[in-house]
Amino acid sequence: MKKVALALAPLLLLAACGGDPPKPVVPTKPIEAPTPAAAEAPPPTSDKMAVSVDSDIVKACNLKFDNLEEAPKFDYDSESLTPGEKAVLEAIATCLVSGPLKGRAVDLVGRADPRGETEYNMTLGAKRARSVHNFLGQLGVPGDKLRDTSRGELDATGTDEAGWRKDRRVDVRLSK
Repeated sequence: MKKVALALAPLLLLAACGGDPPKPVVPTKPIEAPTPAAAEAPPPTSDKMAVSVDSDIVKACNLKFDNLEEAPKFDYDSESLTPGEKAVLEAIATCLVSGPLKGRAVDLVGRADPRGETEYNMTLGAKRARSVHNFLGQLGVPGDKLRDTSRGELDATGTDEAGWRKDRRVDVRLSK
C-alpha cells in the first residue's frame, strides 16, 4: 500500500499543478440577430484563421468564407484566437443561439502538427478546443451544446511549415 501511495504522489502533484490558468475570453461585440444586409456580407477573413468550419454549418448559417480551409491556422505552440477567428466564431454563435441552428450541439476538435511529443500535442489540441469553447460560451452558446475533444497530431498530414500550419486548428462540426 505504501509503494502505491509513493508511486501516485508525483501524478497527484502534476494534476494539482495543472499548468497556466486559462486566459479570460472577452467577446469583441455583443450578440445581435443578423439583419438581412449583415447575413449577406462576408465575415472578415484573416491570414491567421485557426478554425475550420463544417460545410453543414456554413450552409445552414449562410456564412460566407474565402477559402477558409486553406487559410493559415494557429501559430506554433499557441491556442490564442485572432480577431479573424473571433469574427467567424461570433457568426457561428449567433446562428447557434438565435439562428437556424438554435439548440444544436457542435463538436470542437482540437488538432496539432506532428512535432513534439504525442501527449503534449493531445494537450495542446485540447487547449485549442477549450479556447474556442470558452469564446463561444462567452457569446451565449450553452456549455452543454459544446463538446470538445482533441485529436492532437493523430490526423496530421503536414511535412513542412505550410503543411504543419494546416494541421494546427480546431474543427467546428455539427454533432450527429
